[in-house]
Amino acid sequence: MPDKHVFEYAVVRVVPRVEREEFLNVGVVLYCRAQGFLQCRFAAPDARLRAFAGPTLDLDELTARLHAFERICQGRRTGGPIGQLGLAERFRWLTAQRSTVVQTSPVHPGLCEDAAATLERLYAQLVDLTP
Repeated sequence: MPDKHVFEYAVVRVVPRVEREEFLNVGVVLYCRAQGFLQCRFAAPDARLRAFAGPTLDLDELTARLHAFERICQGRRTGGPIGQLGLAERFRWLTAQRSTVVQTSPVHPGLCEDAAATLERLYAQLVDLTP
């Protein structure tokens, strides 16, 4: 039987009006120390976001913020100073509580054999609405 490894994940949410605390799941960020894995997967479907948030949501800014998550996960210079931190520190920074249009859920733990496959499964369960 393959080894199981502890992983942690959080759901990435769009919260267009923070004071209302309503959100739409748009992605998942997953960290697995044992596999040296930190990645996110997201989608920002224009029509769905417009229907949920209304016309005041700046989709270009939202997309830029989501791509920043991706760059930080990759850990390159394009991720800025946060992107230069270790995997665990980057994950903690990404999942820190904040009061902005892009937020994350509380962090949830689990066990996995393959972190990439687990990210895909969680994305399909928690974000992707295609049949």
